[in-house]
Amino acid sequence: MPDRLGTLGWSPAVDHAELLAPTVAAFLTGWSRAGEVLVAPIDPGLADTAAFCERYAVPLEASANCVIVQGRRGEVTRRAACMLLATDRADVNGVVRRRLDARKASFAPMDQAVTDTAMEYGGITPLGLPPGWPVLVDDAVIDVELAVIGSGVRRSKIALPGALLAELPTAETLALSL
Repeated sequence: MPDRLGTLGWSPAVDHAELLAPTVAAFLTGWSRAGEVLVAPIDPGLADTAAFCERYAVPLEASANCVIVQGRRGEVTRRAACMLLATDRADVNGVVRRRLDARKASFAPMDQAVTDTAMEYGGITPLGLPPGWPVLVDDAVIDVELAVIGSGVRRSKIALPGALLAELPTAETLALSL
């Protein structure tokens, strides 16, 4: 795996728990593929995708976003994480709504997403989510040689082969983008 992407210097994530949200670091300690995950520190003010990619010369096509969605049917609310390339948008009211078996689906409010994931907004990642949450991975993300995603905090980013996201315990691959 390359140790550089853009202008960042990447290091093994398992050696730098201080750059990860506690839930992400805990997840990596028990994941057999953790050795393939890299981390790099960044300016937390540049964690949002467009600013990050511009400042650190990471192509948008190598950046994947994790969005938390929720769907409701009756009194039951279901949540999921959706992984999409930064260049794409999620089909929340089509594919995601049907997958959640919901009458209506929407992006989770920021404060709720932060509370439910125990991660910082702008750094939410599918690694270390609450048990049982589906991780819906868009087919296009799987094809990225080295995908840059959140680390659970705004002060760093993770890089890993896109195909590894399909190997997360609750991952499902499907065509999610509009």
